[in-house]
Amino acid sequence: MRRILREPLLHFLLLGALLFVAYAWVDREGTYAADEIVVPAERVRGLAEQFRRTWQRQPTEQETDNLIQTFVREEVMYREGLSMGLDRDDPVIRRRVQQKLEFIGDGSAPPAPTDEELQAWLDGHVSLYAVPPRYTLRQIYFDPGRHDDMTALIARARAELVEGRAAGGDSTPLPEQLTDTDTSDIERVFGVEFARGLAALPIGSWEGPIPSGFGVHLVQIQTRGEAQTPNLADARSQVERDWLHDRSQKSMEAFYQRLRQRYTVTIESDAVSGDAAVAAANAR
Repeated sequence: MRRILREPLLHFLLLGALLFVAYAWVDREGTYAADEIVVPAERVRGLAEQFRRTWQRQPTEQETDNLIQTFVREEVMYREGLSMGLDRDDPVIRRRVQQKLEFIGDGSAPPAPTDEELQAWLDGHVSLYAVPPRYTLRQIYFDPGRHDDMTALIARARAELVEGRAAGGDSTPLPEQLTDTDTSDIERVFGVEFARGLAALPIGSWEGPIPSGFGVHLVQIQTRGEAQTPNLADARSQVERDWLHDRSQKSMEAFYQRLRQRYTVTIESDAVSGDAAVAAANAR
């Protein structure tokens, strides 16, 4: 008997049996029969906690029972749908599974960036954080669709303004005066072309015509605040958010590439337009 008890094979079998029992206890939901639905206590507590977070109170006994029955109903319908193959070739389900897998792959957040890493990111993406110029200006609008000779009209209007006389433009809901307005706001009102045209204009004189998405304008810039590049202290929150997003995207791409190496992809020639040949990507 002592020799049997010292037998390594017996120890191996006993250890395997213990591991099997332990796994079955931990993964109880996965050991049930296909036609058996068990709602463990952990699941009930989870349903009750979700109810509490939504309604800011504990569910009553009847509400708890309703939660359980709803879960059972969903489980029954889900299993029956799988057995009928309703999950196959469904783009919504495919996308949802993809999103869940990406969430799993993105579960490990990157470590907090150092100041050196954030500064390097800021230096490499200056245009994203630059404070745009700010303008105080006046403008007079002209609609090309209402006039035959726009060149003469603009010249006459500029001459009147230089002489200090009023030059009447066409009616428009556009503001005639902008005060300390940054370039992004000007772009939203007048369009990108108009905002870009302001950069080269001198201050104080009437200039134009400056085109916009509406027509053309004579513009007098009264003040211009030059564009500024913020330091890390001023833009830290936005820089850190963008840095983390970039690292998360790179981590997700690396996760996908690791998964991608498990598959061989073949694209049949009759599914490709033109003269494209059979495309195959072998990752093994």
